[in-house]
Amino acid sequence: MLQAFVNSFKIPDLRRKILLTLGLVAIYRLGAYIPTPGIDGNKLAQFFEELAKTQGGTLFGIMNMFSGGAVERLTIFALGIMPYISSSIILQLLTAVIPSLEKMAKEGEIGRRKITQYTRYGTVALALIQSFFISLWIEDPARFGGLQIVQYPGWRFRALTVLTLTSGTAFIMWLGEQITEYGIGNGMSLLITVGIISRIPTAIVQLFFLVTKQELTGLKLISMMMMMIAVIVAVIVITQAARKIPVQYAKRIVGRKVYGGQNTYIPLRINQAGVIPIIFAQSIILFPATMAGLLPHPGLQSFAQLLLRGQVVYTLLYSALIIFFSFFYTAITLNPVDLADNMKKYGGFVPGVRPGKPTAEHFDYIITRITWPGALFLTLIAIFPDFVGASFQIPYLVASFFGGTGLLIIVGVMLDTMKQVESHLLMRHYEGFMKSGRLKARRA
Repeated sequence: MLQAFVNSFKIPDLRRKILLTLGLVAIYRLGAYIPTPGIDGNKLAQFFEELAKTQGGTLFGIMNMFSGGAVERLTIFALGIMPYISSSIILQLLTAVIPSLEKMAKEGEIGRRKITQYTRYGTVALALIQSFFISLWIEDPARFGGLQIVQYPGWRFRALTVLTLTSGTAFIMWLGEQITEYGIGNGMSLLITVGIISRIPTAIVQLFFLVTKQELTGLKLISMMMMMIAVIVAVIVITQAARKIPVQYAKRIVGRKVYGGQNTYIPLRINQAGVIPIIFAQSIILFPATMAGLLPHPGLQSFAQLLLRGQVVYTLLYSALIIFFSFFYTAITLNPVDLADNMKKYGGFVPGVRPGKPTAEHFDYIITRITWPGALFLTLIAIFPDFVGASFQIPYLVASFFGGTGLLIIVGVMLDTMKQVESHLLMRHYEGFMKSGRLKARRA
C-alpha cells in the first residue's frame, strides 16, 4: 500500500490532481478559521462547548461536525456544505414526483447540467434563509445564557452576516466542484470528510482528560478501541458488499461483425443509499429541537424534549425514518423497470428469467431483499454512538467516532477516493492498493 502512494506521485497527471485537491482542501480549512465580522468568537465557542455536553445532537451540532467546527466559531464557512446537501436532497425528491424533472434527469449530460444549475440556485436560496435566521438567533443574549455574542446588533450586522455566510457557502460549493472536475474524488464528500476528520484531535483530547481523571478506565478504553475497529470493519464490508446478478447478452451479427455473446453481471449494492438516509432522518428529527431553541414556544419545547438524543421516542422514530429513507432513496436511484428495459434494448437477459416485466419483477424482488440488511445496518450504526456514550459516560463528540454518520462518511469517501487513485495506477501499469497479486500474475 505504501508503494502505491509513492507510485501515485510518479504519474504527472495523477500527481497534479492530488496536489490540486490538497491545495483546495487547505483553502477550505483556512476559511474555517476566519470569523464572521461583528461577533465575539470566544463567548460563542464557550456556549457551544457547554451545549455539546448536553445537546450535541441538535441540527447545529450536526452542522458543526460537517463543517469541522466552523459553526461554533461562526466563521465565514459556518454554513458549510449543508445548504448544498439539503438542496440536492430536495431536487432528488422533486425529481421522483415531478415528471418534467424526471424527464430532464434522463436527457443525459444536458439534463444533468440543468439539474446541477437548479441545485446551485437552491443552495444559495437556502443559505440566504439559514444565514438570516442565524443572524437573528445570535443577536439575542437570552439564547446564550446572557452572553453578548454580537457587539453591534441591528440590520447592518444581519445584512453583513447574510452576505458573508452565503458567499462562504457559494465558495465552498465552487471548491467542491473544482475538486470533482479537476482533482481526485468527489469534491463535496471530501470537504465533508475533511471537516469531520478535523474534529478527531478535539475528541482525542477529551478522551485523554477522561482517562487522566480516571473517569474512563484502561479496560473500558481497550473495549472502546476494539469496538471501533469492529465497527470500521463492518462498515467497509457493508459498503463494499453487493449482490451480483448474472446477465447474458445474445450474439448479434451486424455486417461481418459479431456483437454480444458475453456473460457479465450487474452489481446491486447492499447499501445502495449510502449515508443519505441518516442525513435525511437527522434533518427531520432534529428540526423540532433546533426550532425550540430559536422559537421558545412551550408546546414546541415540550415536543422537542421527547426528541432529545437518548429518549425512547427519539430512538424509535430515528430508526423508522432511516429504514424508510433507505428504501425510498434506493427506489429513486435504482429503478427495476429501467434496468430491465435497458437490458432488453441491448439484447441482455437474466438466465432463467424472461425479458421485460418478469425481469423487472425479479430485480424488484432482489433489491427489496438486499435493502433490508443495508437499512438495518445503517440504523444500528446511527444509534450506536448513543449507546456507547450512555454506557461509558463519554461526551457525544467522542462517542460519535465509534459509529454514526461521521464514521460512515469517512470510510465511504476514503474507499471511493482510493478506488479512483487505484484506477489511475492500473491504467499506467502500476500496482494498486488491493490488486497487487493479480497484477503480478498478469505480468508473469
